[in-house]
Amino acid sequence: MASIKDVAAKAGVSVATVSRVLNDHPSVSVDARARVAAAVQALGYRPNAVARSLRTDQTRTLGLVISDVLNPYFTELARSVEEEARALGYSVIIGNADERPDLQDHHVRTLLDRRIDGLLVSPTDGGSPLMLDAAHAGTPMVFVDRWIPGVDVPVVRSDGRAAVRALVAHLHGLGHRRLAIIAGPAATTTGRERVDAFREALGAYGLGLPDAYIGQGDFQAESGRRATEGFLDLAEPPEVVFAADNLMALGALDAIRARGLRVPDDIALAAFDDIRWFVHTDPPITAIAQSTGELGRAAVRALVDRIEGRRASSVTLPARLVVRRSCGEPPSPPSPSSPPGTSPVGAPSPVRRSTS
Repeated sequence: MASIKDVAAKAGVSVATVSRVLNDHPSVSVDARARVAAAVQALGYRPNAVARSLRTDQTRTLGLVISDVLNPYFTELARSVEEEARALGYSVIIGNADERPDLQDHHVRTLLDRRIDGLLVSPTDGGSPLMLDAAHAGTPMVFVDRWIPGVDVPVVRSDGRAAVRALVAHLHGLGHRRLAIIAGPAATTTGRERVDAFREALGAYGLGLPDAYIGQGDFQAESGRRATEGFLDLAEPPEVVFAADNLMALGALDAIRARGLRVPDDIALAAFDDIRWFVHTDPPITAIAQSTGELGRAAVRALVDRIEGRRASSVTLPARLVVRRSCGEPPSPPSPSSPPGTSPVGAPSPVRRSTS
């Protein structure tokens, strides 16, 4: 590999001049700048990133710790983070916490030891002393999707509450009254928020959320399957299962099919976090979609603002309801010639669900 001394010798300038050219210093003449550029190209010279980081106290590297790399939501988030970071001149090192607080802290510690310039984290819990210490020490940090309450760190997230209200309104309009939820871990902000939002939205229609209709999950498919089996074993099973993430929804679908039941004829199914697979299930699954790509890009921009000394604010992006066929079809409107309250000729009368 060519060294900076080789470039200086070929260009006929000093090592200091080469360094100034590489760092785009304005004090270098046009002629010297052109000779250095030609020498760099001829020799295939590449600056030593480690040496540069020691001089500038910056590595141009960001750390990203995500909760589960196998979850399509976090895979897409990581991709958008990497793309935006690259566009802003940064590289990204990714750590997969696998929904384990100990593994999360291992990755955070490793990234800090590697002198990253800033850290993006989707916390697996709300009490990591390591992350709290890093935040209090002034490490540039941004929480994405999930957050730790009470910590002075910008949060980039979606407005899940509004989307859950839209989902419950849709389900109520279809005549569903017994609605259950598969919750995420209570240690995560998203796990708690989605249950609270669901209960609040049901209350607006005078509906309750019995304990029996809350299944505890862990954002993994197997927990969705177990929770749904519990619902189906009840003397009065729910009419709808709402899974608080995409993988738990797939587990719920497996449990329903294993009982020989059909969606939505026997039980309806909806999910938080839309993924591409949902259009290929039978039937396609109604889901709440987050702007995952924009979340990742906004998180990187906020983090770079902090690194470069600019003010960074929290960002809340809208989520939207994507209606498909997994919760049932809306009743057909009566034809103009039909008396009020009747269905079109040849069509079955809409069946209204029990209000119990």
